[in-house]
Amino acid sequence: MKEQPTFEELVKRLNDLLAPCLAQDWPNLPADRAEGVYVYGHDGRRYLDFLAGFGACNVGHNHPRVVAAAREQMERVVHAPVGVIAHEPLLRLAWELGQITPGGADMFFFGNSGAEAVEGALKLARYVTGRPGIIAFLGGFHGRTMGATAVTTSKVKYRTGHGPFLPDVYFARFPYPYRSSASGAEACAQEALEDIERLFEYAIAPEDVAAFLVEPIQGEGGYVVPPRSWLAALREICDQHGILLIFDEVQTGFGRTGEWFAAQVFGVEPDIVCLAKAIANGFPLGATAARREVMGKWGAASHGTTYGGNPISCAAALATLDVIREENLLENARAQGAYMLEALRELQAESPIVGDVRGVGMMIAVEFVKPGSDKEPNPEAVRRILERALADGLLMYPCGHWTQTIRLIPPLTITREQVDEGLDIFRRAVLAEP
Repeated sequence: MKEQPTFEELVKRLNDLLAPCLAQDWPNLPADRAEGVYVYGHDGRRYLDFLAGFGACNVGHNHPRVVAAAREQMERVVHAPVGVIAHEPLLRLAWELGQITPGGADMFFFGNSGAEAVEGALKLARYVTGRPGIIAFLGGFHGRTMGATAVTTSKVKYRTGHGPFLPDVYFARFPYPYRSSASGAEACAQEALEDIERLFEYAIAPEDVAAFLVEPIQGEGGYVVPPRSWLAALREICDQHGILLIFDEVQTGFGRTGEWFAAQVFGVEPDIVCLAKAIANGFPLGATAARREVMGKWGAASHGTTYGGNPISCAAALATLDVIREENLLENARAQGAYMLEALRELQAESPIVGDVRGVGMMIAVEFVKPGSDKEPNPEAVRRILERALADGLLMYPCGHWTQTIRLIPPLTITREQVDEGLDIFRRAVLAEP
């Protein structure tokens, strides 16, 4: 038997061991452990994490209460397929989620990921309405399985080479105030609504539409915050035509926006909600949620799972909900997020490449443009800023259609001192740009 390679040797062979679609990312930071808001690299350095596992670790890495709950459950039962075994963490989690999930959702299908939650939502909407059409929005990201890819348009590279996709999927404009030619947020919202009217006139009748699928705040597409009036208008269109409104809250959920969900920020109630990422603070879990009057029509054996609703993940999710409540993390997200936005807008006034600063709660982004241009995206500056920040001990990640935006999404447990530490590094990295 060959001698086991060292971790250093394995890292050097990363591109040989992992599929290019998985390996060719940034920064592939070799790490030994993570705790709270920090990742500890194999190089012995400590990195402040302003990515939080793509927003999956809202209560911080390896929160002791979440780890303890998972460990205790692991010693009882590791795998219990739903439908064969009814375990307490699953049922208790469904009850707990029913107390906080918007739209009156009180019935759940549990899977393993956000993409699975979206797949479930699409199937549920078509099944219960008997209609084929799905309307999604340009710039949206909903996952990379076949159904989720069919409704994803944040970057064309996510779709290239994978078609043909699901039929009867249509796309309308998502209101992007910073990049809209319309004058003001409300005019931008109206422009997007007119796009839907054009679809109804030329492409698909509203009575053939099962659902609108929308991120209440676009994530991968650039942390784009739409006007509230637009989401409210979507709700009215759905009510008028018997269309279901699906909110993909995979990135916005569990405190990221300063409320449990973005739906509560905007005051708009969806019919179906997609949950994942921070639901179990890094343990694999996702859920499709809806009111019983909708979900209850999804017949036996019309959908299923082997690993969904895993007992360990459910136990971790229950502990995560407790931590968010007891450590007042919604309040902290609002307070630290407002402080970050103010500081970043001060930076915007200093730097000609900062085009826009936006966000809700602690879901914050900075969009970069080429100086002296008409908002021309500046992905080259983004790359350099990310590299400088990482060298200085701050981990971040880009987003946006042109990779022109940097997201700042630390764990919701972050302190003011840690926020300042990260903002100082970020500021230096930005102002180093010529």
